[in-house]
Amino acid sequence: MAIPINFIEKRSIPSGTRMVCGFPDVGLVGVLASSHVISELNLVEMAYVDSDLLPPIVVLHKGLPHAPIRIFGNSNLLVIISETAIPAIGVQRLMRKFVEWGKSKNVKMIIPIGGIPVQNRQDIEEPKVFGTASNLDMIKLLEQKNVNVLKDGYMVGPQALIMRYCAEQNVHAIALLAQSFYNYPDPEASAAALKQLSNVTGISINVSKLFEKGEEIRLRAKDVMKRTQRELTKMNKGQEYDLPLYI
Repeated sequence: MAIPINFIEKRSIPSGTRMVCGFPDVGLVGVLASSHVISELNLVEMAYVDSDLLPPIVVLHKGLPHAPIRIFGNSNLLVIISETAIPAIGVQRLMRKFVEWGKSKNVKMIIPIGGIPVQNRQDIEEPKVFGTASNLDMIKLLEQKNVNVLKDGYMVGPQALIMRYCAEQNVHAIALLAQSFYNYPDPEASAAALKQLSNVTGISINVSKLFEKGEEIRLRAKDVMKRTQRELTKMNKGQEYDLPLYI
């Protein structure tokens, strides 16, 4: 019998929004980006995920317990954030459920944010951001917004599965992937990804605090990064350095 995955909705979920996804990945790019958006836009908690597929933990904020995966939002934006590493054993079912849930809410676009590991990240002052899409219409949107399209390569992990399931279910989706460190939290890469999120969606997001508090963010996120790295190893994340065989 499959382990259930339940979305506990605390508020009415608006229809027709964009849905940003921030799951732990290289550089914690998506998690840091989602956390920043939630804070900057004063989004409220709309729902959370309850499942025995997740580790037996709660996240404490101001002394109160919260589920590790929560959904925040307002009338035109939903943001999913996971404050724990996604177990490799459950990542496929969890990501499929997120796409199905988003589709049930008639989201007009799903936007996973993540990182692309680059070996010379320390030499890159301004990380580049690449985009992938679930269909040709979304590719055209990326090109119109002058986002570099990642035309060949591999994606591995939660963001990859979201894009695959969106393509299968004909859901509009764009992934924004910033050059990042593999082993270290990378708030600067998150800022670069958020600039492109603003470019694509028209939602204004001030990213200055990601630069001002960069070292503080790195220290606070280092333990989540360690656990995330272990799960990414199980998902064969290093394959993103490879080139595809099909020509």
